Amino acid sequence: MQRIIDGKTYNTETATLICDTGNDESVADFAFERSALYVTKKGAYFVAGQGGPLSRFSVPDGNGQRGGASVIPLSREQAFEEAQLAVRFGRNTDLITEYFSDMVTEA
Repeated sequence: MQRIIDGKTYNTETATLICDTGNDESVADFAFERSALYVTKKGAYFVAGQGGPLSRFSVPDGNGQRGGASVIPLSREQAFEEAQLAVRFGRNTDLITEYFSDMVTEA
């Protein structure tokens, strides 16, 4: 998926996939989301995916329906939050130290 937002290209084919950020809801569920966190070669973070009417990808389709697919640019802090959520759901914990080690401190 490729989108140009504010003059910047976000492309899942050329960016590095960091982790899956979707949920495990059925596609029949309004909140379903299939998404992933990426970083571009220049260090810009974004989430790309698709979802149902209650997902963050929801947009009106003109026929009274909602849902869709899109790209959402993120700040580094927002990307860190996305990665932490992915880890809480049992996904690869190494991604935090690989991409955001400078944002983690010992408790």
